[in-house]
This record gives sequence, structure tokens and C-alpha cells, in this order.
Amino acid sequence: MPLTDEQLAEIDALRATPRQTLRAVSDGMENHLYKANAVLDHGFVRVIDYMGDDAAICQAARVSYGKGTKSVQNDEGLIRYLMRHWHSTPFEMCEVKLHVKLPVFVARQWIRHRTANVNEYSARYSILDREFYIPAPDQLAAQSTLNAQGRGELLTEAESARVLEILKTDAAQCYDHYQEMISEDGKQGLARELARMNLPANIYTQWYWKVDLHNLFHFLRLRADAHAQYEIRVYADCIAGLVADWVPFAYRAFEDYRMGGVTLSAQAVDCVRRMLKGETVTAENSGMSAREWREFEGVVG
Repeated sequence: MPLTDEQLAEIDALRATPRQTLRAVSDGMENHLYKANAVLDHGFVRVIDYMGDDAAICQAARVSYGKGTKSVQNDEGLIRYLMRHWHSTPFEMCEVKLHVKLPVFVARQWIRHRTANVNEYSARYSILDREFYIPAPDQLAAQSTLNAQGRGELLTEAESARVLEILKTDAAQCYDHYQEMISEDGKQGLARELARMNLPANIYTQWYWKVDLHNLFHFLRLRADAHAQYEIRVYADCIAGLVADWVPFAYRAFEDYRMGGVTLSAQAVDCVRRMLKGETVTAENSGMSAREWREFEGVVG
């Protein structure tokens, strides 16, 4: 269960007491405030707070006052121009603060995005819950023979069952020993900051993660990509849905120019020009490496 009954009651209470404000609000994001969106088996993402909207991006770009909107068409066109030409600071005027519950091994991958502000649940101060990420059978795959950091074919049913049993048994045993080491039943017990070293990387942690829209788009471009690890990609997909409702113009531009667009090298642009002139361009006369040529073919083929 992602949230306890007490947490759900707190969320209901917060949503039941709206407050008037003079600041810019996004109706799409208001609908998401505080709600927990389930991810994986025990995780979630929920919006705690946000600042700005599509109009705020345009306001910053024009360095104007007030709402900053000339017209819907002008605003969307300006945002697309800013995205197309890799402007960053107008998008930095929007921020979002998320409460995320995620497995520790996913958190260690996520924290590489160092442009955010993070405050994580402290296992020095508190005792972690007995919750572990256990993959679904359709996510258990062997090491890829082509990609050194990816998955290949799914495990057989028998092998999948064997691996799941190991994961569950090891997680349960590690947590049992964790509890034994911090025992408070008359024994002295080990300090929590030391006992936590025995916990597995699939145990769940929580943090508050605050980031501006420019850096959030960079996170989504990498982590919502089809090549990203599944366990972080599902979080990125969830966040992408929230962003699409928060800043719809900016998100559509991001989809078009970042997620759906491609960046071509000088050699690749030259090849396209030669093709448009009717020339026959091959791997041998392209000026690219074999891998670059394969990637280029994947785009224009």
C-alpha cells in the first residue's frame, strides 16, 4: 500500500481546505496537488507544491509585468521558439516539489541528476519500513548480449520463480537481522546509522525532490526514454503526465523538439543535403563511423 490511512486522511484534509492566492496557478496541476500516484509495487509520486505555469515562462522571456500573456497563439509560439533554440532560463522560472517513494537502488540512479534540491528520509533517525521492491515476472530478464548496461531476453518461468524466491528470502532475512540489531527488548542494540548498512538496495526510501522545469525536462529526456531502466522510467513517465497537465504548451514543445526530435552531427547534415541533391550516400562515403552510420540510418531510413 503506497500510503497509510493516516497519510490519506491528511491529504483529504489538505485538499478540503483550499486557500485564495494572488499567485499564478495552473488548473491542471491544482488537480494533482497532494494526490499520490502509485508507481511500482509500493512506490508513489505526489506533488507537494509548484511555482509558475506556461504564462510565467513567457513572462520571463519577455521580462514583462503582470500575467505576461499576449495571446494563446503568441505564448505557445514563443515557448516553441525557446525550446527549439535551446533557451533555458525562462523554463527555470517554473519549479515543482515532489514527494517520491522509491527503491534505494533507483534513488542512487536518480540522484545523479544533481541540479535538484533533495531531502531524504533519514535511516539514522528513523527505522525504515519493511517494504521491498519485488519485480513482476515480466520484468525479470537476463543480461543483454548487445547492451552492457541493459536487459535481454526474459527469464524462463522456472528461472524467474527461482530468482523471485531468492529476492524475497534475502530481503526478509536482511530486514529480520536489521530489526534484531536495533532490538529494544532489553538489549543494548546497535545504532540505527550502523544497522542500516545491512539493508538491501531494493528497500524503499522516500524524499522530497524540488527541481526547476528546465532541469526536469533534462531528467525526463533521459529517464522517460525507452532505453532507460524500467524501474526509473515508470517514475519518469508518471512525472511526465503531471508536467503535461501543469505546463501543456511547454510539454508539447518538449515532446516535439526533445523526445521526438533528433540532433544531427555536421557529417549527418552534410549527408542529408547530398541525399536531397540525389547523390548516393553510403557508410563508406558518409564520413561517419560504423555506429554513427547505423544511428543515422535509424533516423532517415
